[in-house]
Amino acid sequence: MTTLTAPPKTASPPVGPRTPSGIGKWRRRIPLLPALIFTIVVTQLPFVATLVISTFQWNILRPGDRHFTGLSNYAFVFTDERLRAAVLNTVVLTASVVLISVLLGLGLAMLLDRGFPGRGLARTLLIAPFLVMPVAASLLWKHAIYNPDYGLLNGTLNAVYRFFGADHGPTVDWVSTYPMPAVVISLVWQWTPFMMLILLAGLQAQPGDVLEAARVDGASALQTFRHITLPHLRQYLELGILLGTIYVVQTFDAVYTITQGGPGKQTTNLPYEIYLTMFRKYEYGEAAAAGVVVVLGSIVIATFALRTIASLFREEVSR
Repeated sequence: MTTLTAPPKTASPPVGPRTPSGIGKWRRRIPLLPALIFTIVVTQLPFVATLVISTFQWNILRPGDRHFTGLSNYAFVFTDERLRAAVLNTVVLTASVVLISVLLGLGLAMLLDRGFPGRGLARTLLIAPFLVMPVAASLLWKHAIYNPDYGLLNGTLNAVYRFFGADHGPTVDWVSTYPMPAVVISLVWQWTPFMMLILLAGLQAQPGDVLEAARVDGASALQTFRHITLPHLRQYLELGILLGTIYVVQTFDAVYTITQGGPGKQTTNLPYEIYLTMFRKYEYGEAAAAGVVVVLGSIVIATFALRTIASLFREEVSR
């Protein structure tokens, strides 16, 4: 009598996700090609055209005098006195707006992080300035607030002076007397809600058990903010500063509408100086070179912003 023995069992290969082949990867990417091609046509081709124009000496008032000059326009950008003044004004304007907006946004975010009746309405009203079109906001500040004849600031000063017995108060031309603060204040009013939203999201992402433990251990509100809240908000602060810098450095609407770069080019920043070079001097090559420099600077800042955003996402995933 023979006995049947089962064949030895062979170990089955582990079951796991299949790695797509090269053809499978391209099949998945084919639906994205139209969007990729559209993005390249819309964004990269104009930039390449700007690079080409920046290497030419080209003034439309002299149409027959267009010729290749290499990097001379870039040398002019870095040595021209007007552009150096515009760079300085851009740095002052951007740093002032971003820092003041971050500080005010942090204060408002801490207030909105607490529960009180009408918090939703207050949050909506505080966000509203960020939703106003930049040109409309600039016109509002120039005519409704800064105007020396019927503006809100002079009207308030006159009311205060009349309250104390004077016939009328001083008539101050705010835009001519304080041009840079006039632009900075209007931009701070518009960008503070943006900073507030970012920092409010950071405050609401704080771990509640850590705050409760600090409260149980007897830490004061100032100690909790200094040792727990502020380190937690570091990446959110960096993100707000970087994003705000990217956008504020490109400011054109407020400068053009409120001061038009004056008086004496005290508020002429790089975007407005590029506009003057292009549409007042008609120097296409110089304007294109200055525009390329601004774009490259914005890309450097954007790189740091993207790294900060990526670190925030990694931190959220690790939780």
